[in-house]
Amino acid sequence: MPSPRTTRPRTGRPPVTSRTQIMTAARRLIDRDGWEKLTLRRLAAELGIGTTTLYHHVRDKEDLMVLLITDHAERIPRPELPNDPRERIVVAATALHDALAELPWAAEVLTVDGFLGRLGDTALWHVETIVAGAVAHGCTLEQAVDVFRNIWYYTVGELLVRARTADHQHIDRDKLLDRRELRFGDRDSTRLPHLAAIGTRWPTLARRDTYPQGLRALVDGLLTHATTDTAPPSR
Repeated sequence: MPSPRTTRPRTGRPPVTSRTQIMTAARRLIDRDGWEKLTLRRLAAELGIGTTTLYHHVRDKEDLMVLLITDHAERIPRPELPNDPRERIVVAATALHDALAELPWAAEVLTVDGFLGRLGDTALWHVETIVAGAVAHGCTLEQAVDVFRNIWYYTVGELLVRARTADHQHIDRDKLLDRRELRFGDRDSTRLPHLAAIGTRWPTLARRDTYPQGLRALVDGLLTHATTDTAPPSR
């Protein structure tokens, strides 16, 4: 016969907090205050639960970041890959760039060396595709890792610069920058002839989206350098 303890209905706040609710609240806090200020204590307060309850779902802030990035990666459609290995690398890297552009804080989190290793298999599809493309083009595994890392540094660097440029909440650009200092028309043309020639056009030129052209040039250079190094000496 069941005891009264097992049959008595539970009272008070429902104990169930779903992972979806947790991630939704975490995104809300990040969008509002930045990922640097996200803590499990603040997240628990946002959800209206105790921090101990939150620990049933996530171990720490880093674990939460992994979940958020993995969840985002799983919802991104994968592009159709061309047959040419070089083009596969470009397509995968562009897709990675576009995915992180939707989640700019993730690029900053992922700059921590080794953090990629904590991501799930789905979130690593872009990495696998780039490495596989490099190997198919003739790189060794070690060279393929170098190809990916250089593409990664270029991609994350571009995203971080644009994210920080648009970050009006945490950076007061009017105090940081004098608009006149962004132009080079008044510089000494004998010491800086090329910058002086660019002059007032610099801000406009700097705002252009040149990531695709830069990526293709980088991939071409990396693959050419790697396969030249591994090619057998001519007789």
